[in-house]
Amino acid sequence: MKIAIAQFNTVLGDFDGNVARIADYAARAKDAGATLLVTPELALTGYPPEDLLFRHDFLRACASALEQLAARVKGISVVAGHPQEQGGALFNAASLLEGGRIEGTYFKQRLPNYQVFDEKRYFHTGNKPFVFDHHGTKVGILICEDVWFAEPVASTKAAGADLIVVPNASPYDFQKLETRYDVVRARVLESKVPILYAHWTGGQDELVFDGASFGINADGEVGYQEREFQETLGLVDFTGGRLSGDIHAALNTEASVYKALTVALADYVNKNGFPGVLLGLSGGVDSALTLAIAVDALGAERVEAVMMPSEYTAQISLDDSREMAAIHGVKYHEIAITPMFEAFKAGLSPAFAGRAPDTAEENIQARVRGTLLMALSNKFGKMVVTTGNKSEMAVGYSTLYGDMAGGYAILKDVSKTLVYRLCAFRNSLSRVIPERVITRPPSAELRPDQKDQDSLPEYAILDQIVELFMEQDRSPSEIVAMGFAAADVMRVTRLLKINEYKRRQAPVGAKITRRGFGKDWRYPITSRYNPT
Repeated sequence: MKIAIAQFNTVLGDFDGNVARIADYAARAKDAGATLLVTPELALTGYPPEDLLFRHDFLRACASALEQLAARVKGISVVAGHPQEQGGALFNAASLLEGGRIEGTYFKQRLPNYQVFDEKRYFHTGNKPFVFDHHGTKVGILICEDVWFAEPVASTKAAGADLIVVPNASPYDFQKLETRYDVVRARVLESKVPILYAHWTGGQDELVFDGASFGINADGEVGYQEREFQETLGLVDFTGGRLSGDIHAALNTEASVYKALTVALADYVNKNGFPGVLLGLSGGVDSALTLAIAVDALGAERVEAVMMPSEYTAQISLDDSREMAAIHGVKYHEIAITPMFEAFKAGLSPAFAGRAPDTAEENIQARVRGTLLMALSNKFGKMVVTTGNKSEMAVGYSTLYGDMAGGYAILKDVSKTLVYRLCAFRNSLSRVIPERVITRPPSAELRPDQKDQDSLPEYAILDQIVELFMEQDRSPSEIVAMGFAAADVMRVTRLLKINEYKRRQAPVGAKITRRGFGKDWRYPITSRYNPT
């Protein structure tokens, strides 16, 4: 038989649109000769619906949408994901739609409650396998987290399944595809039952879904691998107990992350109805990469760059900003902040009397720039994209209501060392970033001759410490034992701790690592615990 995968991108809560999209995929799949279409997890609602699941009106609308979809499905079977109320409990479900009817429903048995997942907050657990006969093949349904555990797969096989289809909503990180392969292959080899994995693509707030639906045969071999970050109708043959279909090569890390960032920004802007974006262009590497991502995501006509020089801005920063704006063909402004900075200093001089200039004056400059960007945003409706990276977010090398002011932080989960790799990758496609932007020492240019490394460890060191402490939960003593200088480790981990209050006020941004500063980082602001 031929099975179709609806690897698509929806808008959360758009029930009419989602029903129409699934019905269209079903019609296309039928025309292509498929007899079964599998959609991603919670395909009717979008993922994750979060606290909308507490609203009875939302659940009623979803139930109505499921009935509408079932009525539109003719001549093909569809596995559709949705929430389902039953007996006073709510379940993460997938229903089999055939002949205009709902023929049966499966309830997810394993509910993830870690990292970005909160499913136990909303759902009850199912406890029964679901297997249906489809043209002589017994097909079982499991949902996402179910296949991370042996028992749901084993019980589905025991119920007679010859093939297991798995609707998924598995948020992207740049190591996730290999992890999925490892987990699903383990289940397949244990059960000797092929598994077909159907996945979302697109962005939803800080989460990105990479598509890359796949099928693994009973011998552990990949029989089907779909494209990453692309909406498509995947077609898979199941003949003689084996899955076969197109096999697309995986993207390398830099290409994968860059695509994830462009998809995340495009979907955040477009799904929320912004006409475009604007950003502060400093001549530095972070804003250079942000500009490239924005143009690739939205097109030059929807992107606006603003250079806001001060007395500390180097001429090469101005020159490089002008060159990048010209290369991309974006609308470009230069607004000098010195008059406004001087006015602030004059107004504050009585209160600051007797105190030498310090970070207070540096932060005023950042806040003047933030105010200007937000004024332009208010006037013209474009969303401000901030340009700070994960390394800066970790240690607080950013200014509240200054360079942190904006609607989306596209580099929020991108370390400084990865920023450089992404710049090199983007320039390998076409030159958009002058080489000296990449090679010159990074600087905030808020005081004379300022360099980032004057007050921080080398980024190559800092980023490793942040990853070990923040992503892998290693203690400072463990990190020191790996060969890092104790002074660097204690400094970075202390800065991580004391700057949590800033991160709570930062805009959302795309998650591309195992743990980002967002839904899956929930550290208290007020705490006297000091890890050792």
